[in-house]
Amino acid sequence: MTLVPAGSREKGAFVMLAEFRDFIAKGNVMDMAVGIIIGAAFTAIVKSMVDDLLNPVIGLFTGGLDFGDRFVVLSGETGFETLEQAREAGAAVFAYGSFIMAVINFLIIAFVVFMLVRWVNRVKAMATRPDDVAPEVDTGPSEKDLLIEIRDALVRERG
Repeated sequence: MTLVPAGSREKGAFVMLAEFRDFIAKGNVMDMAVGIIIGAAFTAIVKSMVDDLLNPVIGLFTGGLDFGDRFVVLSGETGFETLEQAREAGAAVFAYGSFIMAVINFLIIAFVVFMLVRWVNRVKAMATRPDDVAPEVDTGPSEKDLLIEIRDALVRERG
């Protein structure tokens, strides 16, 4: 352990704060923070979509089956109507329905993120594509070509 002389701790704290400020001010960190915040909000939207839109449709086709409340009691106890009741009683449960819902949520999020990245890549490609380029027009001989022609004409007249 290194002892810091009195008075230099304040200077070290300012250096550390300056380094932290530089780190936070980098674009990557700010982009990541925005991404995390949007991701959290996006997760709430996907959860609502699964719980409020997809589960009822799946339940309609499966005769009212709700995957979120499907479980098997492993501890041998019986009489639990819901997963919540079994967990409150402290029973060991194999909650495969919750896992199925987590997989469905993941697949939906992965698909939407894929579509978002695909869209962003298309927008980037359109932004980097050159605008309508005018067809190449023959501009005639260059200045050097004209000077060579003049020189050759002068040589022919003299010779």
